[in-house]
Amino acid sequence: MNKLIYVCSPYRGDIRTNTEQAKGYCRKIVQEGGIPIAPHLLFPQFMDDSIASERERAMEMNLEIMRHCDEVHVFGHQISFGMFEEIQAAKKLGIPVVQEEVE
Repeated sequence: MNKLIYVCSPYRGDIRTNTEQAKGYCRKIVQEGGIPIAPHLLFPQFMDDSIASERERAMEMNLEIMRHCDEVHVFGHQISFGMFEEIQAAKKLGIPVVQEEVE
């Protein structure tokens, strides 16, 4: 059975570049036989990350989705605050965290 892989990568800052990179990370996971789960590619379609209450709610939903994943794969050269929260949550839940190499 294919593993559900939670994609943990930057979103804020250079949103356009970060979104394109996240799509590439998802493609990599698919090519390796996994099923990528990248909430930061979904929720911004209908939620506003610049509104604190919506960002907080999105993070709650992210963590609920993460509970169903087999692994969390971390991409990027720097860990953002949101990524840090996701990594800590994964560790608390006992979900393996894999640091991926990025070019």
